[in-house]
Amino acid sequence: MSLLYLHTKTHIVIIYLIALNCTTFIFYLYDKAIATKSFTRVPESTLHLLAIVGGSPAALLAQKLFRHKTAKSSFRIIYYSIVLGQITLIGYCIYTGIFFAK
Repeated sequence: MSLLYLHTKTHIVIIYLIALNCTTFIFYLYDKAIATKSFTRVPESTLHLLAIVGGSPAALLAQKLFRHKTAKSSFRIIYYSIVLGQITLIGYCIYTGIFFAK
């Protein structure tokens, strides 16, 4: 595997994560803005899905900045379970060397 290929792959992952985290942040902002109005809310399952696929850092930031979804314990339990799973997966990948070229 060439170094150029790894470099390109890394850029794609970084762009994906930046775009996904910006999207996640906007979804939380939108949901908080319409929480007291009679508009259709963003389903919790959508917010969790965004966190699962890589938007958990922005989700945490938005929860803290907007004080959104911080009082609902069922939402927090699922969210922190997602984060724990992600940390475990990343740790496993680092431990087994999956992230490193051989």
